[in-house]
Amino acid sequence: MKIQNLLVTGGCGFIGSNFIHYIFRQPDFEGRIINIDALTYAGNPFNVATVKDAYGERYHFRRIDICDFPSLESVFADFEIDAVCHFAAESHVDRSIKRPDAFVNTNIIGTFNLLECARSKGEEFLLFHHISTDEVYGSLGPDGAFTEETPYRPNSPYSASKASSDHLVRSYNRTFGLPTTLSNCSNNYGPYQFPEKLIPLMILNALEYQSLPVYGDGKNVRDWLYVEDHCEAILTIMKQGRRGETYNVGGATELENIAIVENICDLVDEYAGRRAGKAARRHLITYVADRPGHDRRYAIDFSKLTTELDWIPRETFSSGLRKTVSWYLEHRNWVADVRTKDYQRWIEQQYGRMP
Repeated sequence: MKIQNLLVTGGCGFIGSNFIHYIFRQPDFEGRIINIDALTYAGNPFNVATVKDAYGERYHFRRIDICDFPSLESVFADFEIDAVCHFAAESHVDRSIKRPDAFVNTNIIGTFNLLECARSKGEEFLLFHHISTDEVYGSLGPDGAFTEETPYRPNSPYSASKASSDHLVRSYNRTFGLPTTLSNCSNNYGPYQFPEKLIPLMILNALEYQSLPVYGDGKNVRDWLYVEDHCEAILTIMKQGRRGETYNVGGATELENIAIVENICDLVDEYAGRRAGKAARRHLITYVADRPGHDRRYAIDFSKLTTELDWIPRETFSSGLRKTVSWYLEHRNWVADVRTKDYQRWIEQQYGRMP
């Protein structure tokens, strides 16, 4: 498979921007990347600010909402898109509880629009890869792990919308013969993650000696995957994965949320030092009311990906978290840009208002 014109949706977001940086570093990728992103709260053009200078006409950006079907059609035609890597999604559980309509529109209707555009390309279209989440499987008890055969049992508007998009992708392969692959990943962490997510929020709050809010009793368990390992897994699936198949991607790291926060406190103490008269940052931890429908435990069995495609994560959680804490401490200007109240105004000045 020789992709010439790869459409990356949500390429200014956390995982999408890391993927763009990653794939351009691969010596066997010689094609173009067309990045489309609506630049909502988590889409940050600074995440890919260096890409255009580095790769010139091999990189193009368009500010497009995937719910805007005519604009998608134009991109597919103008750039002769022959493959899609679909990251664009509303992705925060708390926000889905407050505004489920946005999740239905982007994650379901937006995915449908992309599938229709891909289908219209006929036999020249090579691959539609869809990135999804382990949250579609629901919650686990104290034992076991999600496999690709685990029935879907989403428990939040976010995970329900992602489950719906997964089913759409699968149906387009079965019904229309569209070449697809699908991956369900565990919790990602690493550079460029929006500060509302657990790990960057705790890093930045700890750095500033602000409260570190932990839901419930802090014993909710997640599997953690360093974002560059995830990018490598995605590209491996796109190159070698069987069309029509789903692959779970995990980091082989199950940890309680409270353990994550305690590790972050210790690393920030180590890297940034303590202010005079301040106690260890673990004293900043506070417990807050649990979120509605908070899944107790996720765990990913990614043995299919290992057995079929010979992929395993390169980073341990210890090494990945050290890299992540270091990155946020070294990129405080990026953090300041993301947090500024005028950030969306700056985007509008640069790219105009969305229609």
